[in-house]
Amino acid sequence: MRPTSTLQRTAAWCFAAATAAGTLACAREPDAPAAAAPREVEVLTIAPTEVRDTGEYLGELISRESATVLPQVAGYVRAIEVRPGERVDAGTALVAIDSREEAAALKGARATRQSARARLALARQTRDRVATLARTGAASREELDAAQAELDTAAAVEREAAAAIRQREVQLQYHVVRAPVPGVVGEVDVRVGDYVDAATVLTTLSQTAMLELTIGVPAERARHLAIGAPVEVLDRDGRVLAESVVFYVAREAEPSTQLVEVKAKVANDSGLRTSEIVRARVVYSTRRALQLPLVAVVRQSGQAFAFVVAERDGQTIVERRPVELGPLGESAYRVESGIAPGDRVAISSVQALRDGVPIVPVAAEPDPETVARARVPPPARGGS
Repeated sequence: MRPTSTLQRTAAWCFAAATAAGTLACAREPDAPAAAAPREVEVLTIAPTEVRDTGEYLGELISRESATVLPQVAGYVRAIEVRPGERVDAGTALVAIDSREEAAALKGARATRQSARARLALARQTRDRVATLARTGAASREELDAAQAELDTAAAVEREAAAAIRQREVQLQYHVVRAPVPGVVGEVDVRVGDYVDAATVLTTLSQTAMLELTIGVPAERARHLAIGAPVEVLDRDGRVLAESVVFYVAREAEPSTQLVEVKAKVANDSGLRTSEIVRARVVYSTRRALQLPLVAVVRQSGQAFAFVVAERDGQTIVERRPVELGPLGESAYRVESGIAPGDRVAISSVQALRDGVPIVPVAAEPDPETVARARVPPPARGGS
């Protein structure tokens, strides 16, 4: 056997070393990944809160202290003293109607009274003179009676002239149309130069500080509605604009709609307007029940679940628990089953949670954005 050359021995030694190094590298265990830290999750302790059985309908606002303004005299509009939307007091001048003819008539009536006064003064002097002569026998009884009659006639004419003046003064006042009640001026339906009479609508005045809300409630729901039930006026986003109570429930339903008329007085602090159609919520009853925030609910295949905080093997985890829910309110469901008072449920990161996942619970306070009073919707929606 030929001796191995130095080059061959060197290559063999390198191959053996490389093989040994590779074997050792393959035998070494890979580094295990570090465990993920538990997620911080907001949790809410469930406790009974107020639940209201409500119905939402359309309602109309009217003002019972509104007035339609018409003139009491005919003539041409000389001036318009107000603008639409202006708030006025009772007695404020609204429209001036041409009064030149009435002013001339008043001047003539005053002249007539002056003439009547002069005639009355002359008749009184004549009667006094005849009475003096009658006492001395220089005038007969018939002459005294005639003088007295003339005085009585002159007095009557003077009183008639005075009454004519008062009538003309009143008529002249009617040429300035004034606000009969305080309120807000509506649209002014005439212009300067228009001819108006007693049938012409000049404008309207609305008293808007207190409005009357009329709602049409389904007959089957009206059976459970009592005087004094709370009513809320809502904006289009569902925020409460005004609160009131029911003061009237009709005894009969409207035959064509089967709606029962319900009324409430609304203090107008929100810029509501007469004849406005608004959303109105009627509260039929109030009770206490458990509620689950909308943000705490996850659904799978139509089943609702909530993640409830639990302790397991010394760790705080969440358990996915099926729940039965009632109707949805503003931002919470009424709980029928699956959640008990005192349970803590996750209300953040619920889409990222899994059953049995450890968490770090962070207490959350109930607030209107997270837990609102549930409003139970009625079986049917009506309107007025």
